[in-house]
Amino acid sequence: MIIFKAYDIRGIYPDELDEALMKKIGNAVAQFIDGERLLVSRDMRKSGESLSKAFIDGATDAGVDCVDAGLLSTPGNYFAIASYGFPGGVEITASHNPKQYNGLKVSRENAIPVGSETGLAEIEKMVTGGEYKTASVKGKVTRMSVIEDLKKHVLKFASGIKPLKVAIDAGNGMAGLTLPAVLDELPIETERLYFDLDGAFPNHEANPLKAENMRDLQEAVRRSGADLGVAFDGDADRCAFVDEKGEIIPCDLVTAIIARDMLKDEPGGLVLYDLRSSRVVPEEIEAAGGRGLAERVGHAFMKATLREKNGLCAGELSGHYYFRDNFYADSAAIGFVKLLNVISAAGIPLSEIVKPLRRYFNTGEVNFEVEDKDAKIREMAGAFGDAKISYLDGISVEYDDWWFNVRKSNTEPLLRLVLEAKTQILRDEGFRRVSKIIGKPAG
Repeated sequence: MIIFKAYDIRGIYPDELDEALMKKIGNAVAQFIDGERLLVSRDMRKSGESLSKAFIDGATDAGVDCVDAGLLSTPGNYFAIASYGFPGGVEITASHNPKQYNGLKVSRENAIPVGSETGLAEIEKMVTGGEYKTASVKGKVTRMSVIEDLKKHVLKFASGIKPLKVAIDAGNGMAGLTLPAVLDELPIETERLYFDLDGAFPNHEANPLKAENMRDLQEAVRRSGADLGVAFDGDADRCAFVDEKGEIIPCDLVTAIIARDMLKDEPGGLVLYDLRSSRVVPEEIEAAGGRGLAERVGHAFMKATLREKNGLCAGELSGHYYFRDNFYADSAAIGFVKLLNVISAAGIPLSEIVKPLRRYFNTGEVNFEVEDKDAKIREMAGAFGDAKISYLDGISVEYDDWWFNVRKSNTEPLLRLVLEAKTQILRDEGFRRVSKIIGKPAG
């Protein structure tokens, strides 16, 4: 089914995902998790309440009790599953997707993600195969609130934060619900944008990776004289930052900054980064006495490796920040708090902290619409046969002074390119060489 992705379930409501299908998914997830109870929560999308009820109906038909946590961020869902000892749970969300989408993220015990390779494919087979279980005794439904305990958990990561002024764009998403309790306990002044929950996203898409969605935040930082700005996505598991000048900071550089700070307390610690990240990231990790490891793109892969190797933290170009002490899961709020720690300790503007890390020239992620993705990847392997090549995720091609990665999107019909070089001339020449093979960028 088209809605079953590599990391989650996501589709257009109600054309691809409706209540009838969600009920079947709830039943299948209950069978797969095979525990006595499930945690269920949802984001602010307009279809969320009815889809959540449908999921619970299907799960309780299977004889499994459901604890309905109501409106909650995805990191809050992970926290509740792990902290309260649930065998598993789901967050009803379509993350940063436009308003017409909805879906769900599935987790096992300890907030271990369920991806295509670790259970989603099996759940899909149950749904499509009509394996609907009706228990002799229907499961019960109870309700709980997580916000207060979640606040205490996030604040454990705060250290020495000084009075700062921060502009925050919640994007009408779940940060508008879960973040205020944290902010009230910090010695910071805030300029708050779009904290009202609204699944129609009336101001802009809740996707901070798109530059157009950061403009209001940039303007707010410059207007208010804030020390930094932060924007959250719809379910508050990702965030992106701007400095005091309103300049966007690439998320991989934020990973380097956070990792460098955390390695002070744990020399030799392992830090993961996704393979699209700038060479700055492993260089800074090594300079700080840590060990860096590149991993495939996607939260299911990052969390699995971080857990398996007991890593200290991890970061992705998409703005996910993972922490061992957060059950190896991602949390935008914790990433935000960690950066506040760094700025407070440094005593210099954020732009000055970032400046030495802007030492390479990067294209950012560029999308290409391609009919035969595998053929294009094979073509690139032949064209760059003199380079070091890896197939960890798509194809990565490395030379001494420039490199690139081309990978297939796990959620859209696209090839995605990230290219970096030591000079702007090398970057532009490399981009011309690669795009000559792939074609024109999409859109």
